Amino acid sequence: MQMISKFGAAEVALRSLEDRSTLTKPDVILLDINLPGMSGIKAIPWIKKYSPTTKVIMLTQSDMEADVVQAIQSGAAGYLLKSASIEEITQGIRTVMANGASLDASVARYLVLAMREQPTVENEVALTNREMEILSMLAEGLVKKQIADQLSIGIHTVAEHVKRIYTKLEVQNAPSAIHKAHHLGIFRK
Repeated sequence: MQMISKFGAAEVALRSLEDRSTLTKPDVILLDINLPGMSGIKAIPWIKKYSPTTKVIMLTQSDMEADVVQAIQSGAAGYLLKSASIEEITQGIRTVMANGASLDASVARYLVLAMREQPTVENEVALTNREMEILSMLAEGLVKKQIADQLSIGIHTVAEHVKRIYTKLEVQNAPSAIHKAHHLGIFRK
């Protein structure tokens, strides 16, 4: 891993991403929520516009539920707290780069509990039992390789199921799929 840039404000980082002469686009951006000027959450859509392949991991002190949900809805691929160890942050970056979702354990626990507490509504999205099983494992923070190992199926099979889940839920990443499943009442007690 190599850090290619560091910025103290979202607007400065966005100008750098917007500058087409910049040859190196970051694979991952670690982004705080509370920045001077534009908040990190408001910067996510702009980051996606200027550098669509860049993944965003929120690295913040805020464990407020509203911030977690807003960040995930805005397109963050991960949400880690600044209290995380260097090893946890490094693993989070690797997980996101492997197309997984990196969530702080307390944040993941909040999402799982919130999903269980959601009032039951009629599930209008028809997920198969296998897709539900894989979506639940994604909600637990597992990456595709771990899911494949636990289910004794190929990683490409898992990837196809995940792709269908994203299509059916009309989302682009695991955190958004988990949030939407929660919102739709797909997860039941």
